[in-house]
Amino acid sequence: MSADALDTLSTPQADRLTRRGFAVMGVGIRREPAMFTLAVVFSLLFGVMTVADAWVLGWATDAVIRPSFERGEILTGAMWGGIGLFLGAALLRMIGVIGRRLIGGVVFYRLVRGDRLRVTRKYLQLPLRWHHRHPTGQLLSNANADVEATWSVFMPLPMAIGVVAMLVAAIGTMAAADPVLTLVGLVVFPLLFVVNAVYQRWQGPRLARAQSLRGDVSTVAHESFDGALVVKSLGREADETARFGRISEQLRDANIAVGRMRALFDPVIEALPNFGVLLVILIGASRISTGAAEPGDVVQVAFLFTVVAMPVRAFGWVLGELPRAVVGWQRVRHVLDDDAHMPYGDQLLPGGGALRLDVEHLEYSHPDAPGVPVVRDVSFTVPAGRVTALVGSTGSGKSTLTSLVTRLVDPDAGEVRYDGLPVTTLSQQGLTEAVALVPQSTFLFDDTVRANIVLDRDVSDERVWEVLRDVQADGFVAALPEGLDTQLGERGTSLSGGQRQRIALARALVRSPRLLVMDDATSALDPEVEQRILRALARRSESGAGPTVLVVAYRKATIGLADEVIFLVDGRIADRGPHQDLRERSSAYRNIVDAYDQAREEVDHE
Repeated sequence: MSADALDTLSTPQADRLTRRGFAVMGVGIRREPAMFTLAVVFSLLFGVMTVADAWVLGWATDAVIRPSFERGEILTGAMWGGIGLFLGAALLRMIGVIGRRLIGGVVFYRLVRGDRLRVTRKYLQLPLRWHHRHPTGQLLSNANADVEATWSVFMPLPMAIGVVAMLVAAIGTMAAADPVLTLVGLVVFPLLFVVNAVYQRWQGPRLARAQSLRGDVSTVAHESFDGALVVKSLGREADETARFGRISEQLRDANIAVGRMRALFDPVIEALPNFGVLLVILIGASRISTGAAEPGDVVQVAFLFTVVAMPVRAFGWVLGELPRAVVGWQRVRHVLDDDAHMPYGDQLLPGGGALRLDVEHLEYSHPDAPGVPVVRDVSFTVPAGRVTALVGSTGSGKSTLTSLVTRLVDPDAGEVRYDGLPVTTLSQQGLTEAVALVPQSTFLFDDTVRANIVLDRDVSDERVWEVLRDVQADGFVAALPEGLDTQLGERGTSLSGGQRQRIALARALVRSPRLLVMDDATSALDPEVEQRILRALARRSESGAGPTVLVVAYRKATIGLADEVIFLVDGRIADRGPHQDLRERSSAYRNIVDAYDQAREEVDHE
């Protein structure tokens, strides 16, 4: 349900929204039955002791205060008895408050933690194609603000249930004290519920709209922060600030609308119990003068109106949170109920060493452009231990092909096989152990160099230094302040682009993959460094100690190291063969591979 739709809810729609809200509460109670029950028990204790306070006050008025005035002396025994009753009731009420809030908080945070884990786990299970359709800011909002909104109703819920016991006890106490004054309570208390219901009906859509806009603000903010380099380098600070300002103003207006509605209803809700107190005093004074009521009864009933009014508002808080809970629940369930998945088999690749890669008749279209293939009938084979280069202009399908080969996405048609086994028959563990992808964009965690390379695997430092030497990174890592224990900062911003790429290569190689796929993974490296890295990989592959390598390449020197080159044009294989043979027979290929070096020479000359 959109925020705009919530603004125009009809009565039947609002009723359905309330029913869905109670259904969400039912889910939470079933997940945490023991702790929720304990919170309610403490809330019941608080409610009963609140009424007990009023009874003690009425008893003290008749048994202590009034006789003391009449006799002109304090009745010490009765006074200490009253004090003891007050302190006992206050102590039990305090225990009820502490227990209710503490256990209620435990229930809330357990529910939040559970759904955050479920959402995050689902994110990691959903295929890459699904993630391409959902902005990161929305995903962050789902796992954070939406989960909290879903279960926020559980903060006031135990108190609201305890209030039921309080009202039953209060009405019973008033009826025992004075049936006539009880009629005042039977008018005022239902009126409080009616006002709360109206408040919820009007306030609910506004709260839901504010919650929805919080997700929009998160999305815009994440885009601005994540794209800080683009924003600053293109001088778009003012435009991004204005864009963020517009959505922030909408959220501000939505929150102000919530505040206005609260400002309208709060005085009414506050005034009703006071109005009840006035009626009790007026009617009670008249009944005392006629001897139909005792002063203690009037004081007791008046005090009940005073102390019960605030807890009764817990119903309003619960009802007011229901729309937010429903919106949060729907946004969370949108993730958890999504049936997009990538099924895995149960097979592991036999043997070891470099594997053979077979690609047969692959077809693939992006989800946002179905029917427009970016990979068209692509077939090729990479023998075990060989190095194959993918070459083509921008948009020719090279990166898409690397995603298909590593099974980040599944093709619309065709098949990928490792050592003759279709990748769809491999278990997830079997797939990730066999292949490593080093993508164009390098991502490093805000952690140490070692942690970024081993990723919680049990890998010795000797092995780490070995792969660092292979990727020509041992020198700069050794020169870092704490070597492998140096903290890199968020996204590895303390390193240069070429250094980050070498760490990413080391992370892939430390796993000893059987197939290494490099999607322009050395673009930030000096050509000489790149050559040394690729030669080291080629030597290992030739000796049988290294992986089969599929590399997206641009530089002639790099392409020249490949055993075979696959030339892609518009998602198809236009030609293939050794680099020099392709140069001689294909002018299109020659233009592509010469363009980079020509541009580099022009830059160097300038």
